[in-house]
Amino acid sequence: MRSIWKGAISFGLVTIPVGLYSATENRTPKFKMLRQSDGSPIKYRRVAESDGEEVAWEEIVRGFEIEKGRYVVFTDEELQAATAKGTAKAVDVVQFVDESDIDPIFYKSSYYLAPEQTGVKAYRILFDALTASGKIGLAKVALRDKQYMATVRPNDGVLVLETMYWPDEIREATFETLEDEVEVRDEEIQMANMIIENLSRDFDPEEWKDQTREAIEELAQKKVDGEEIIAPDAPEPTKVVDLLEALRASVEATKAKRASA
Repeated sequence: MRSIWKGAISFGLVTIPVGLYSATENRTPKFKMLRQSDGSPIKYRRVAESDGEEVAWEEIVRGFEIEKGRYVVFTDEELQAATAKGTAKAVDVVQFVDESDIDPIFYKSSYYLAPEQTGVKAYRILFDALTASGKIGLAKVALRDKQYMATVRPNDGVLVLETMYWPDEIREATFETLEDEVEVRDEEIQMANMIIENLSRDFDPEEWKDQTREAIEELAQKKVDGEEIIAPDAPEPTKVVDLLEALRASVEATKAKRASA
């Protein structure tokens, strides 16, 4: 596994040299656009709006739009200086909080923080201290020309860094339908609680598979092998007429599912 960068975790006067590694990968099937007549791949060009001329990478600069059609231009050095703010190649832990204090909606991407050889002991001390306290670190870190809020938490023997959205990036949940007055009966809540209870068990990640990806990969292999592709008929969606009856039916179905499991 290749590190994204090598830097340090800092908290108080302690500095721990670490490497940052992507903890996840996007395995969504990727498609390339082709010309239908001969399967030739389609290329996309970088062209200037003013004259349609293709622009080489070395001629491209980054502009920040200050008003419609007006830009200020930044060099890479200026952007790095503006975004790093003293956190370049550093995970600057500024406070510790209970994990339950942070709504999961803030979390963005996950990374592993692995120690360099000279920082193994300090790394282990921080890991064990976080585990014993039940706290996570709240930090600032700069990645790819952008500064993030982030958390540092222990997980399965390694420290995990989770980048976060800034508070003003979280949209307000305002929906007119949620303002409608509806009558909720106690019996309906009880039925819903029974469904939750019947479907409750420990999380096992091995049970969860990307069925869309598996289906596409299987279909692709069949095409390679020259098999005929047959699309199954999609079942008609069931219309729910009575909510309470649907809840009762769900309770019975989930009860049976729990018993078989």
